[in-house]
Amino acid sequence: MGEATDKLKAAGNKLAGNVKEGIGKATDNASLEAEGKAQKLKGSAQDVKGSVKGTLGDDI
Repeated sequence: MGEATDKLKAAGNKLAGNVKEGIGKATDNASLEAEGKAQKLKGSAQDVKGSVKGTLGDDI
């Protein structure tokens, strides 16, 4: 996967995580809220991976 693909997936995971977290808070569902937070962290990690690929090249 290239830099753009990683960053696109990161954005999708961050968005989905925000939605899940918000719904979890609104419905007092701690499990869904935690799942959303975890998905946002996954998105942040993918974003960093994409940035590294952009700096070093897509051969990582």
